[in-house]
Amino acid sequence: MTTLTPQMQRERARAAVDRFVGRFGEPYRVLAYYAALPLVLTPDLLHYLRNEFLRDRGVPWVAEADLLLSDLCRPVGYELYVVDTAVRAYLLEDMECVLGQSQMEAVARLLISYLRYLMQNSPQLDERELEAQQWAAMVYLEARRETVVREIAGKFLHATLAAEPLAGESLLVSQQEMARLARITRELAPQLREYPALVEYAATIAQLLRAPREVLPHSLRSSYRITADVELEIPESLLPTLALKPDASEILSKPILEGGPKRQVLEFETAQLVDPDEEALSATDWVPPLETESVTVVTIALEPATEESPEAELEAFEFESARIARTRKRWAIRKTRRHGHQFIEQLIEGVQLEMVAIPGGTFLMGSPKDESERENDEGPQHEVTIPPLFISKYPVTQAQWKFVVAELPQVKCELPPLPSNFKGSDRPVEQISWYEAVEFCDRLAACTGRPCRLPSEAEWEYACRAGTTTPFHFGETISPALANYNSTSTYSNGPKGKYRQKSTPVGSFPANDFGLYDMHGNVLEWCQDQYHEKYAEGVFPCDGSAWEDRGKSAERILRGGAWFGFPRWCRSAYRYHFNPGARNYAIGFRVACAAPRT
Repeated sequence: MTTLTPQMQRERARAAVDRFVGRFGEPYRVLAYYAALPLVLTPDLLHYLRNEFLRDRGVPWVAEADLLLSDLCRPVGYELYVVDTAVRAYLLEDMECVLGQSQMEAVARLLISYLRYLMQNSPQLDERELEAQQWAAMVYLEARRETVVREIAGKFLHATLAAEPLAGESLLVSQQEMARLARITRELAPQLREYPALVEYAATIAQLLRAPREVLPHSLRSSYRITADVELEIPESLLPTLALKPDASEILSKPILEGGPKRQVLEFETAQLVDPDEEALSATDWVPPLETESVTVVTIALEPATEESPEAELEAFEFESARIARTRKRWAIRKTRRHGHQFIEQLIEGVQLEMVAIPGGTFLMGSPKDESERENDEGPQHEVTIPPLFISKYPVTQAQWKFVVAELPQVKCELPPLPSNFKGSDRPVEQISWYEAVEFCDRLAACTGRPCRLPSEAEWEYACRAGTTTPFHFGETISPALANYNSTSTYSNGPKGKYRQKSTPVGSFPANDFGLYDMHGNVLEWCQDQYHEKYAEGVFPCDGSAWEDRGKSAERILRGGAWFGFPRWCRSAYRYHFNPGARNYAIGFRVACAAPRT
């Protein structure tokens, strides 16, 4: 992919602005100037700016909608828009030349007053969003600029202190916060020219989160002097780590600064606004009304198996799937009774492994370009043909894990007997590394004679979608009545709800149309594949097999979202990637095997 130089980006931005002005007229250019100063636009804020500064400049009210819906802006949430980074930089530069620094300072002062009013009178708004908006205004006032730098540096310092290696949710949250701060600093870089160390530090953090393999050891500094009395360091959790051996519980830190091996760190970014001060809602507040409809569905005819496997006796089972859709006044969930087929491995009395038959087929893998909050590594979309297979009905439970660890002989590495943070025989096992998940499957395979393994990434997404093309297998949004995730946030203006803050027993929510449970939320699930930044045409396997063409230590794929995850992370196409030796209390897995002869 060609990297654009700053000059090329500026020229592209200028051309975009000129096209916009050419279509609507010169007064629209002035409106774009004022719209560029805030980091995030809302219709109300744009209307406020037009009324305050452009009432007598011939800018019609319809210009507000024309701008927000133009190519200069993109939506990042419900009634939230941002001006493209390069376009914003060009507009602000041009604004200063045309209107002068004094006018920009006047806009900044007005914005600060407006934001202060919102902070005092609109407690439902996200404090971090308002804070970022205030920084964007303050950097235009020389007397306030150093305050902004100190506040951003302080936020970075707080996030780095929370970023302990493999610290579960705190690590993920701190990385998300560092990514947010890095993006804000990048946006404000033209106004922070007097503080190059902060800009350089933020750029380094962004690079380590996004593509650490591209970071050269000699380019890293041991510390960054932001101001005379403020110094920042790169957190060790963003530097590579090396497990002493695949089954080792201890981790040996090998920072890039010391010439250690490189790895990528999972980037968590979201455009959702989350209100940390919102009071918890009661069950009646957050569960959408249910509309139940009974439907009988004739299910799968299995195709011949592609791998040798002992015969298995299939049995029918009944399950309930669900769809969520927006009615005129509310979100409604429609439940449907369905039938599927499975075989059961009886592990020990009271503990069994239910393997659901998944019919073969061809599907479009990845997310479309217009899917809300998609990531670049979810594309390009491509067709994949999946042979028939079986996948475990639930994520592997703690009872199943306990049996395999205690009763089945070791194949390659030892397994911890009680790894899970949230105890419960019917809860998913967690704090499992990729190596340990593979060992579990190998032990099952040796015991049963079936080719038990982790699903490939393509198999997992095909099984999750179950014939759907929406962001979630139950529809265009997600609800806390349908999955276990961080439901204080929403997707596509869906319902909010109570944040459970832990895993839930498997099968607590309706299944998808194949009869698989917990495909969205609860715990992340390891896949066999190594992580690649995009689906490369002609390279990515289109037969459903795993993509493994890198070294053994390459990061592995996880899918499905988790109990702590924001809604966007739970989508069918969303891709996580971790070091195969990583463990935390949101990582589990499920088992797959080729369809046996019947």
